[in-house]
Amino acid sequence: MEKEMVIVLDYGGQYNQLIARRVRECNVYCEVKPYNSPIEEIKKLSPKGIIITGGPNSVYAEDALLCDKELFTMGVPILGICYGSQLMAHMCGGKVATAPVSEYGHTEVTIDATDSELFAEVPASTSCWMSHTDYIAEAPAGFRVTAHTPVCPVAAMEDQSRKLYATQFHPEVVHTKDGQKMLFNFVRKICGCKGDWRMDSFVETSIQQLREKIGNGKVLCALSGGVDSSVAAVLLSKAVGKQLTCVFVDHGLLRKNEGDEVEAVFGPNGSYDLNFIRVNVQQRFYDKLAGVTDPERKRKIIGEEFIRVFEEEAKKIGAVDYLVQGTIYPDVVESGLDKSATIKSHHNVGGLPDCVDFKEIVEPLRMLFKDEVRRAGLELGIPDYLVFRQPFPGPGLGVRIVGEVTEEKVRIVQDADAIYREEIAKAGLDQDINQYFAALTNMRSVGVMGDERTYDYAVALRAVKTIDFMTAEAAEIPYEVLNKTMNRIINEVRGVNRVMYDITSKPPGTIEFE
Repeated sequence: MEKEMVIVLDYGGQYNQLIARRVRECNVYCEVKPYNSPIEEIKKLSPKGIIITGGPNSVYAEDALLCDKELFTMGVPILGICYGSQLMAHMCGGKVATAPVSEYGHTEVTIDATDSELFAEVPASTSCWMSHTDYIAEAPAGFRVTAHTPVCPVAAMEDQSRKLYATQFHPEVVHTKDGQKMLFNFVRKICGCKGDWRMDSFVETSIQQLREKIGNGKVLCALSGGVDSSVAAVLLSKAVGKQLTCVFVDHGLLRKNEGDEVEAVFGPNGSYDLNFIRVNVQQRFYDKLAGVTDPERKRKIIGEEFIRVFEEEAKKIGAVDYLVQGTIYPDVVESGLDKSATIKSHHNVGGLPDCVDFKEIVEPLRMLFKDEVRRAGLELGIPDYLVFRQPFPGPGLGVRIVGEVTEEKVRIVQDADAIYREEIAKAGLDQDINQYFAALTNMRSVGVMGDERTYDYAVALRAVKTIDFMTAEAAEIPYEVLNKTMNRIINEVRGVNRVMYDITSKPPGTIEFE
């Protein structure tokens, strides 16, 4: 039986894969395709629906990213979001212009057409996430306006006869209160999808595809011990068994005692049938990072050294055909794809050197978000404590230390982070907060300790709640927990005299510090 499919046409916005993730949350399979995919190629896929994403461009500009007009006459339901809504308006004869007043952030949207299928069971007034400078000044002929805001006359529109729907706001982000309901209405009601796609099908399909791709080849897996690389390793283990060698690089930028913990899980005394190698190269990384303060340079250096270490280990093992990495889609989006902006490069995406001594790099989780990776891990039978391990970036503490990385700074942030995580767990908050850690700022300030003047570093505590790691809000940690954490860090960690709590959301900040 062929699976139902919804296609997302990517016009370069930051939330494009998030749309696909939301569609999959409705148990409908979804793929992201480039905006310029030929119309014949789209037809061959027989999609049940099409979603056109946001993007940074203006539809009326000379170099605007447009589409074939036939897209809107195929009879396939289409939902345009942000730039996608403006593209629909522009291509169908409406008017798009620079808005007199831009809208960014939480916005109250009034639903004018409560009988619209798109807004079924959505309140007449709902909070939505806006992010636009242009707007639809006039809806095309045949369309009715279905929602508005005080400064945006066409916050949503539709032509039910042609199955064309558009929203100026972003239903895919968690900040749009009823956004998931709107997307469900589109894919399950308007598109008529049954919702029969499940994560177990992803796992089964991935294992089969990996077997076919790798054949008898040898595989080297970049294992960090985090949930992403762990799920990737177990997928490969299920697919090719002893053809897999997992290399764990201890680069000296790990959390306190983490190297030993990873070895305990995946090493010779662990429960997984795979080859495990631990490489201790701490000083090598410290030497490479000496004097480097720019965060992008640090990421590139760490990424390149990662690959060089793997090349060296591969030569010791013999011929290795594939390098497997636990890259997930937020890494890819933030590293910049096609028309998307680069937010920060990731060691396993943007930091790869040009010449890699492997036949191919395999990234089986590349199209998944963090929560989907965890679901895949549970489906694979990986223990809960490993599946729900705190996220940790590939460059490690290198991006939790602002400025130059030194062995002394690593010690400080390791000790502070260990205390923070311990207190969060004691308070019973570790399962409620999606990511939390201590970072070391580059700020030194005057303090008083034991009646003496100090001039030491400030540690910043970070904790966020998020579903998809593309957007996040700062967690509201009880003051007594923060206060106890502060007291312990000041008293137990040499070189720190100040502790701060970061309440910045994402956006505008990132979850990590650099």
